[in-house]
Amino acid sequence: MPNVMIPAEVREDVETLWAFHDLQHEPRPVDVCIGLGGHDLGVADYTADLYLEGLFRQIVFTGANAPTTVDAFPEGEAFGYRDHAIARGVPADAVLVEPAATNTSENLELSRKLLAEHQVEPSSVLLVSHPYQQRRAFATCRVVWPEVDVLCVSRPLALDAYLEAIGDADRVVDMLVGETQRLTLYAELGFISHEEDVPGDVLGAFDRLVTAGYTSRLVEDRRPIDV
Repeated sequence: MPNVMIPAEVREDVETLWAFHDLQHEPRPVDVCIGLGGHDLGVADYTADLYLEGLFRQIVFTGANAPTTVDAFPEGEAFGYRDHAIARGVPADAVLVEPAATNTSENLELSRKLLAEHQVEPSSVLLVSHPYQQRRAFATCRVVWPEVDVLCVSRPLALDAYLEAIGDADRVVDMLVGETQRLTLYAELGFISHEEDVPGDVLGAFDRLVTAGYTSRLVEDRRPIDV
């Protein structure tokens, strides 16, 4: 049976990371929405919701497959998201599909190229991501597509509701920990913008969760994020 419960002894630290990664951007009308691929079909759901509210007329779904998503989306994450959005009432001609990206930088670079091929040059972009991906997706866009006015949002769910939707608490906590590490490591490498330091309470929560064993999404060298 899937585990959707966070152990009490790490609950506060998980909540700290969950709150930190939520940019609290408010969706507003933009030229284009880009739904970032992955395992979470909530990205496609929320993108469809915002389209049907009239916030944009053009969508790009972007993403190939990872080992963890190939069973759910045999044709690729972007195609799976497209099909779901169309089933929700989004017109097929409002959706472009970018099926090759395997990381966030490629998501944005290849989406930009695809839009240009369709004579679309947006000045404003709304990214829809997983909740724990917001900060890194936003910071990546600031580097690879600095000309656009960018916002990043996720389906507005509380932590426990998200765990219930995903059905795997360990996976969600591992992703929170891995994304927190990447904010500093990727900034050091120039992959993302580094506009603010990771707060001390977030660093402490990260360290305790690593010690507790939530390490499957750390990058290979396992460096702490404050090196």
